[in-house]
Amino acid sequence: MCALDLNKIKNRLDSLKTKGNAASKHMWKPKGKTTIRILPYKHNTENPFIELYFHYGINNKTYLSPSTFGRPDPMVEMANKLKKTGEKEDWLYARKIEPKLRTYVPILVRGSESEGVKFWGMGKQAYEEILGIISDTDYGDITDLSTGNDIIVDYKSPQECGKQYGDMSIRPRPVKSKAFESTNTAVKESIKNMIDLLTVYPEPTYDELVKAMDEHMNQPQENLESVPPETDEEVQNTQVSPITAAKARAASAKTDHSDEPRTSSATIEASKNVPSTKSIGDEFDDIFNQP
Repeated sequence: MCALDLNKIKNRLDSLKTKGNAASKHMWKPKGKTTIRILPYKHNTENPFIELYFHYGINNKTYLSPSTFGRPDPMVEMANKLKKTGEKEDWLYARKIEPKLRTYVPILVRGSESEGVKFWGMGKQAYEEILGIISDTDYGDITDLSTGNDIIVDYKSPQECGKQYGDMSIRPRPVKSKAFESTNTAVKESIKNMIDLLTVYPEPTYDELVKAMDEHMNQPQENLESVPPETDEEVQNTQVSPITAAKARAASAKTDHSDEPRTSSATIEASKNVPSTKSIGDEFDDIFNQP
């Protein structure tokens, strides 16, 4: 019998921890009252908001949905079929497996600029509030590096405000300002080297999602019910009760994808209300143009 290679196990554990830490170091979550500045996104300077759709709680994992990019997603196809059966349990299970929107935006956290660019992953309500601020002609393009606005995010936990998912207010500072001083080379380098968010959330293949969905549907009922639909306070909770009959109907709904066209998936479109970040001061023009 071969002996277990403990060094390989340890190396694998270290690599998994490193991957998790690498992802978390780029993320920011509201806590208390914080002033931040939304930045242009290096990989799409016309729109800083990155809309991603995720499947949550599938085998205790989160999967980026290919529907984010307008590509076929077997879980979306299954959810669409289940919603057509007319059964409540099927509809609830469809709601469970269909992807949920999460919007990310690059920011600088005031007082912690030395930590570099962070990404704020927000729910629908916060996203709509920020788009509303940008659509207000009194503010306009708050992301402009030389004439934008900081915003104040005030988050209260469920314990602090007595609400199930906490409470958050967002308001812009009225005075226009630079995102940072042109002499701050560290921040300029951080923006120049801004990561592509899709390196943090890679897209799974169609077959990988089929496998994950099959494993999820074959779990015992109690395991399915114990999986939380979301992990963030901002995302609306979805009550799910996938019973055996629903699982059977879901299984019977699966067909050979080679014999029928795949269901078209939603395509992300940049919000028409979000202005372009063309007007960046001359002193900052080289940030996104350097090799």
